[in-house]
Amino acid sequence: MVCGGPYGSEDILGGAGYLYALLILAVLPFVWTLPTTLMIGELASALPEEGGFYVWVRRALGPFWGFQEAWLSLSASVFDMAIYPTLFALYLGHLAPALTSGFGALGWKLLLIALCCGWNLLGAPSIGRGSTWLFAALLVPFAVLIGCAVWHGAHSGAPRGLWTEEPVGGTGFSTAILVAMWNYMGWDNASTIAREVENPQNTYPRAMLLSGTLVALTYILPLAAVAYAHLPLVRFSTGAWTEAARVLGGPLLAIAVVAGGMVSSLGMFNALTLSYTRLPAVMAEEGLLPRWLAIRNSRGAPVAATLACCLAWALALGFNYERLISIDLILYGSSLVLEFVALLVLRVREPELPRPFRMGSFATAFCLSALPVSLVGYALWAARGERLSGMPALVFGALVALAGALFYAISRWRLPAQSR
Repeated sequence: MVCGGPYGSEDILGGAGYLYALLILAVLPFVWTLPTTLMIGELASALPEEGGFYVWVRRALGPFWGFQEAWLSLSASVFDMAIYPTLFALYLGHLAPALTSGFGALGWKLLLIALCCGWNLLGAPSIGRGSTWLFAALLVPFAVLIGCAVWHGAHSGAPRGLWTEEPVGGTGFSTAILVAMWNYMGWDNASTIAREVENPQNTYPRAMLLSGTLVALTYILPLAAVAYAHLPLVRFSTGAWTEAARVLGGPLLAIAVVAGGMVSSLGMFNALTLSYTRLPAVMAEEGLLPRWLAIRNSRGAPVAATLACCLAWALALGFNYERLISIDLILYGSSLVLEFVALLVLRVREPELPRPFRMGSFATAFCLSALPVSLVGYALWAARGERLSGMPALVFGALVALAGALFYAISRWRLPAQSR
């Protein structure tokens, strides 16, 4: 749900250069990932309920803000989930351009959504087992690529001035930070399936901390390897891992990397479908959304919510990749801020709530929470020049967020009181 391998990280290197890309990827885990995983570890161990972060915010701040948390997350998912079919088509286009020409790319994107929709109807255990194998499979080409890069770097005799090869700053540097934030976000998505996780009080904190380290290494090691091999930065943009593999290991490795990129997109979309579809299902069970969205099959999968979400994600396929990341960060960042507020409010209002895992003292929790919240503020500032649907991305994000209040009022007015 967080990392599908190094795919999608190319713009960090292309925008910031080798030195600053590696610094960004090394620093963000401490100021973005670590505070977030500690927060989720505490709240998931204290309140391991289906719906995850929606339940946390609702308990701490009331039903209105709980609804806004779910609304922001589901709205962000419309843009976030459109990224993975886009990457799928990009990597397929590197391998066989004819397959993605014309309306071919759209057809492959829709096929990916349909496949993951059907897979999710098989239930959470099927997604969990599949995700494990898919993640292992997509990393194999990069293990080979790293080995080839080390050999190439040791024998090429290339000059070692790569750290100052490209100037940094401006739009490229900001884009690098935003893409890195996107690559390191999504930890709270695992919380929505807490009812389907064994021993969640101990499993969530352990999973958060261990996987945080693994994710950082997944991004840093391949970039460090191509830096050591001194590959030129000129062509490093989305999908460029294919070219790096071709230069370092030949056409077969390039094909393997392309296949891995497609596996990555499939795996990410599949796992996140598992997470996001639980939100409307839980809200429907509580009477905040139409009851039909709570319909589940014999495997426990929310059938109606899955179909509705996949349809909404398919409608967002036409957006530009970088613009998708900008609006995704605006909406996701706002929901993440609410989660940190919920953490601190619950510390004050319910100090006796059993917490098998704690983020530290209240002062520690407050200081750590300020780090990712500040980065969300930076993301909003960096997106000030982006435009989406003919208007500034910030205005577009604000309108989407404000719509949550309107839909909450509608849900309270139209749905019967006894269902609440």
